[in-house]
Amino acid sequence: MNIKLLTLLCAALIVTEKAAHSQSKALKISENKRFLADQDGKPFFWLADTGWLLFTRLTREEADRYLADRQQKGFSVVQVMVVQALRSVNVYGDSALINRNLDAPKTTPGDSFGNAEEYDYWDHVDYIVGRAAERGIKIGMVPIWGNAVKNGKTSAAQATAYARFLAKRYRDYPNIVWINGGDIQGDVVPEVWDAIGSTLRTEDPNHLITFHPFGRMQSSKWFHDREWLDFNMFQSGHRTYAQDNEARDLRYGEDNWRYVEADYARRPVKPVLDGEPSYENIWHGLHDKTQPVWTADDVRRYAYWSVFAGACGFTYGNNAVMQMRNPRTHPEPDPKVSYWDEAIHDPGAGQMVHLKNLMLSKPYFERVPDQSLIAENGERYDRLLATRGRDYALIYTWNGRNMKVNMGKIGGAKVNASWYDPRTGQTVVLGKFENKGIKIFDPPGEVRNGNDWVLVLEK
Repeated sequence: MNIKLLTLLCAALIVTEKAAHSQSKALKISENKRFLADQDGKPFFWLADTGWLLFTRLTREEADRYLADRQQKGFSVVQVMVVQALRSVNVYGDSALINRNLDAPKTTPGDSFGNAEEYDYWDHVDYIVGRAAERGIKIGMVPIWGNAVKNGKTSAAQATAYARFLAKRYRDYPNIVWINGGDIQGDVVPEVWDAIGSTLRTEDPNHLITFHPFGRMQSSKWFHDREWLDFNMFQSGHRTYAQDNEARDLRYGEDNWRYVEADYARRPVKPVLDGEPSYENIWHGLHDKTQPVWTADDVRRYAYWSVFAGACGFTYGNNAVMQMRNPRTHPEPDPKVSYWDEAIHDPGAGQMVHLKNLMLSKPYFERVPDQSLIAENGERYDRLLATRGRDYALIYTWNGRNMKVNMGKIGGAKVNASWYDPRTGQTVVLGKFENKGIKIFDPPGEVRNGNDWVLVLEK
């Protein structure tokens, strides 16, 4: 091949790559500070999957298959650990760091795949981030997981140097969102988290930053007033009501809507979302295999509860997918836990898009939570959650119990009413109703946990 032809081919590849990346624009905070938007100001609904170990456990081909599936299912974000531990090594045997020092990323000249002297850990991250951008998927990048920091082997100075490296490497990718922390309390080595957050903000001002906290906790507890924190994230966690026996601040049990409600009232106003609820097919409490597992029904409850309470999106998780469990990491099959390529088809993953579609089908930025729509509410699984715009209202029930609704909260002398099925995205039309007084709506089917419905009222 002559030099001129090779130069033309390289130029074409660069143009193609830039065009692909341009399909995925950097996010910003909406004008009312409650939601996320793209650079054109259009609504962005955060529908994330926890692909925590995507960078280390999947090959390029496997990562392509995973991203293609998540794109097809409507996911807009994948949350990933950049470095899980100081010893992190990817599927190709490449280490992230030199001698386990956070301020010494292990890079090589060149990036030719198949050339062990060139293709390194960071080239693999680059490849996956670029492929996600082509599919319009944001990558929520956790620079360093909490466990790798709380042992005291990482200093604020090292964290600053590492964050500077990350910012310079990825600030030109349009599909990055930085997720500081990683399953840790913000008051554990707080100087490291502040160093990472402030350095990312300085070196990469164009990408949003949040913080992923420990279970049953909120980023706002420590960092709400930080300039580097653009939106709040909480982890509602994996325990049941009965398993919550520790007296901690803001312990709300499974009521993840309470975290949203608390952060919604904070000033300055910032968006908020549940960044880690109970995973589909993980045991109640996380590790005890004698316990039942959380199901698609539970995942839907967490999703609709939090979004209707005012969240700007929701993060789904699956036990096998979040760890990218595969025959290399777990040679012996486990009848209770499948491999990632089977688990991506679990029902909860396919049902999340119905929430996204519903929210984006209505005037988005005017939406507010409004519990005054509900004339008679219940607790725990009987809880109804309501949200509305000027001319529409949505009310969610997880168990299909009757709804007593205060009418007149939206415009119009009459309203059109229908039931929206969170399992299928299908609509059942009820008809027209007077928009005054109290009306009782009876969802289809029997009253039982998991028979969830959304009442849709429209002017």
